[in-house]
Amino acid sequence: SSGESTQDSITPTSSAVYAKEEQAVTLSCVDEYTLTMNNIQWYRQYSNTAPDFLVLLMESGANQTAKTPHPHMSAKIHRSVKRVDLEIFSASVSDSALYFCILQPTVTGNSNTLYKN
Repeated sequence: SSGESTQDSITPTSSAVYAKEEQAVTLSCVDEYTLTMNNIQWYRQYSNTAPDFLVLLMESGANQTAKTPHPHMSAKIHRSVKRVDLEIFSASVSDSALYFCILQPTVTGNSNTLYKN
């Protein structure tokens, strides 16, 4: 069927990222199918715990951060290349986790991708 090509989908550019302490790290996801990137959320999940919300990047350009913000992280959408980045300015052991980039659906479907750091 031809329906798959129009379904919202977002995928990580790498399945795992490794860093030394205090090193800057960028996690990226790309949206290969949709013409415009809609609202995108980043979550972090430690082993055996529920995912923690980090940031919501809104199509309007406004960002909504967690109630307890993460000052050593920043997220940005690069619309021209349909990529979203989560930058960790100075990595620490506590940043070792699974990271999710989730594309909010516009009409149908909701694809989410694991991002392991």
